[in-house]
Amino acid sequence: MTSASTDTSDPEVLWRPTPESARATRVAAFAAWVGERRGLDVGDPPDYDALWRWSVDHLEQFWADLAHWTGVLPDVPDDEVLTRREMPGAVWFPGRTVNFAEQALRYDGVALVTVAEGGDPVEISWAQLRRQVGAFAATLRRLGVRAGDRVAGYLPNVPEAVVAFLGAASIGAVWSSCAPDFGTRAVLDRFAQIEPVVLVAVDGYRFGGKEYDRRQVVAELRSALPTVRTTVAVPRLHPDEVPDGALPWADAVADEQEPEFAELPFDHPLWVVYSSGTTGLPKGIVHGHGGVVLEQRKQLQLHLDVGPGDRFFWYASTAWIMWNIATSALLTGATVVVYDGAPAWPEVDAQFALAARTGMTYLGTSAGYLTACEKAGVRPGEVHDLSRLRGIGSTGSPLPASAFRWVYDAVGREVFLGSLSGGTDVATGFIGSVQLLPVTAGELQRPMLGVAAAAWDEAGEPVVGELGELVVTAPMPSMPLYLWNDPDGARYRETWFEPWPGVWRHGDWLEITERGTCLITGRSDSTLNRGGVRMGTADIYAAVESVPEVVDCVVLGVEQPDGGYWMPLFVQLAPGAELADELVGRIRTAIREQASPRHVPDEVLAVPGVPHTRTGKRLEVPLKRLFQGVDPARAVNVGAVDDAALVDHFVTLARDRRGR
Repeated sequence: MTSASTDTSDPEVLWRPTPESARATRVAAFAAWVGERRGLDVGDPPDYDALWRWSVDHLEQFWADLAHWTGVLPDVPDDEVLTRREMPGAVWFPGRTVNFAEQALRYDGVALVTVAEGGDPVEISWAQLRRQVGAFAATLRRLGVRAGDRVAGYLPNVPEAVVAFLGAASIGAVWSSCAPDFGTRAVLDRFAQIEPVVLVAVDGYRFGGKEYDRRQVVAELRSALPTVRTTVAVPRLHPDEVPDGALPWADAVADEQEPEFAELPFDHPLWVVYSSGTTGLPKGIVHGHGGVVLEQRKQLQLHLDVGPGDRFFWYASTAWIMWNIATSALLTGATVVVYDGAPAWPEVDAQFALAARTGMTYLGTSAGYLTACEKAGVRPGEVHDLSRLRGIGSTGSPLPASAFRWVYDAVGREVFLGSLSGGTDVATGFIGSVQLLPVTAGELQRPMLGVAAAAWDEAGEPVVGELGELVVTAPMPSMPLYLWNDPDGARYRETWFEPWPGVWRHGDWLEITERGTCLITGRSDSTLNRGGVRMGTADIYAAVESVPEVVDCVVLGVEQPDGGYWMPLFVQLAPGAELADELVGRIRTAIREQASPRHVPDEVLAVPGVPHTRTGKRLEVPLKRLFQGVDPARAVNVGAVDDAALVDHFVTLARDRRGR
């Protein structure tokens, strides 16, 4: 998740805390408690920069205090918090046990408010949720599922996904999910790696007022996943139809009971999420129970100020880490709003309408959605009752300064807008928001507590006031335990710890201003990031390879200065082939069916050829930088290119586009 703006000229302060509002936040309560416990002068209201500096300079104390204050792991001595500081390989809270599901199911009141597209909100209490989770967990045990086994969900954002995830987590099984708009091959690229023993699958879904039948995809998945012993069928479009040999969802949760929670080591695997698959298969990223619980208690409670009495929402699919994070709001005692449907249907302000209908106090969404609302000229604060809405979160792509201003003009002057940057990699944020600091147009406020984030230049030196690589120089509890099928850790180190061993390199461009605010201007690698969902170019290339007229191709994801995102596909055609509408249609269909609708490019453009490095890799990042306006001499090292003349062609294309 990434969010920022390139507009740095005299940023306007759009919101400022009062001393009273700052003192009323959860982060202020935590700071005061820490100050008394540690004998620190944190200020009144707290000085966030001083609190952050203490948190990264005294990692063991910070995480021990957070674990105690939240009640997750009380009374852990400082010297038993982080017994190995190396990255990768840090060892957190050895000998302690944490179960995510147990932490998430300990409250009373309304746990979920579920809304299907076109339907009315339905409330599910914590007591009901516990009994359903207990029933599903008992079914898993009856099916022979053990701790460490994988349970896979091919599901939209529906309550069944929450129940199945928590049921798996409660017994120590490892959860993994894909959204049903993914085609068979894209799902198999992910699930086949982890060899699930149970598949929880939906028969279809509704999106934008249309129905999408997925029964054939589910049949193909069952056939291609030999480790799956049981398929649990979740009905959405065909309630009276159950695939042969499948277990109906209603039967899987029929025997309602209180769940039994396995005692799990702090670093027991919780879920497998996936990298974008930029090169080769998507990497399976494994996070642990304890690290996720503590990171989310920190992010949600201290930075987003979410807790009991709140109604928390983030628009996400089950393929995006924001679904996992939204579900994690249960850890704080907040009610989670679960919405299954299109983000801007039937009207562009649909998410604000949902906020009014459900009494949301926090609305999380993508920068692309807020920008779309701004461009449509809608004014949700005048049309909908948003009196309960206290916070708005934006992530997924750069949020331009104009969209910040739109929120405060068209939604509400008192709402707190937080722009966040983090990722699937750590299941949390690096840079984010806190209600102790003002909101300035187009900027992220600060690095989050316990996150030793910095911007480094190519020489590995920290820089201020200029663009650098986002790095993290000290461990975080939710850094991946390991990558799936990476026994010696080589891919892990290659992914995040090159070129600087022992220092996390995230792959985002970061600028830290002289004022301490932050700007994220996009990816420094070739990962696509459309609407907040990071996607791999490999999924697109595999689909296009099935089109015989295409000899080679390259896809780019280019962040635009106005906050937009342009994703062109350049294709080299076979001799005699022409890029007519019919061929473009077949290319788009192949990508939509074999990858997902999100992977379909904005434009398909013919080029005489695709430049590669001398080792055969497409020049994705250098070509992207050309279209972002970087000088060609700095963007591309032509000496490392197989055909420099092809680079010249892309230089011309980039100049022509910028001249429009």
